[in-house]
Amino acid sequence: MTFDWNDLRIFLELSRQGRLTPTARRLKVDTATVSRRIAELERALELRLFDRSASGFTLTKAGEWLLPKAEAIQSHANEIALGLDGNGAATGCVRIAMMEGIGSQYVACRIGDLSANHPGLMVELVTSPMILNLTRREADISLSFVPISGPRLTIKPIGKFSLFLYASPDYLARRGVPRTMADLKNHDFVDYVEDLIQIREVHWLLDVIKNPRVVFRSSSMLAQQAAAAHGAGLAFLPSFSAEPDKRLVSVMKTVARAERSIYLGIHDELDGLPRIRIVSKFLEDMIRNDTRFLMQT
Repeated sequence: MTFDWNDLRIFLELSRQGRLTPTARRLKVDTATVSRRIAELERALELRLFDRSASGFTLTKAGEWLLPKAEAIQSHANEIALGLDGNGAATGCVRIAMMEGIGSQYVACRIGDLSANHPGLMVELVTSPMILNLTRREADISLSFVPISGPRLTIKPIGKFSLFLYASPDYLARRGVPRTMADLKNHDFVDYVEDLIQIREVHWLLDVIKNPRVVFRSSSMLAQQAAAAHGAGLAFLPSFSAEPDKRLVSVMKTVARAERSIYLGIHDELDGLPRIRIVSKFLEDMIRNDTRFLMQT
């Protein structure tokens, strides 16, 4: 049994992307090449590695058997390449998945420090309202508000952040400043679109008030923040995003607050790669050093 080792690279990328076009784009080849190389690998191994359907490619049992072995080969090849580099610098692409708010309002604001110290790294930050699948390699690292699950994943809590009620000075001047939980019944709120919430933990407004009078909903936390900043109503927002926003002021901080944990997730097969270790350590150190900022009172 002989096969082209380069076909394993195509196999890995297709297993992560699940479709020909994004796989071809990532590998900088055409879709016909991806399809042909996968077919040749299956013929060489005498195994059907993927089930094909209109929705894309999914691994068969044989493909799931091959996946960790191909990942191990890729991991060793990357380590060898790094060793031959001679300067100990980590290189390559690392894709991090997280929710929109923490990605755009916190992590993206600090990623320049990582790039300055490791110019050979290229970070892809993918924001999504749902948890991406690390097992299927939709991302290399995840930051989530819930402990995700899956085979061969290492998940650990690395910090927390606080949430408070915020509104614009104009709104508070018109409607009054709430002082008690009972006062909230007379106020308007900005919230998530309920039927589009993929992770229940982000529906944090319900930690404060069970039946809010909602006047604006959005699947985007940033849109909610913008609406509140322009007088639409009260919004329950992470302090890392709302505190620096000069258009907003906090109310009832001592009685209306919540907190969420931040979990770091990495696939076990990637944990040994220098670029993964560097990025994950950067994220852990960043969140630990920013504890007072993230957990404001």
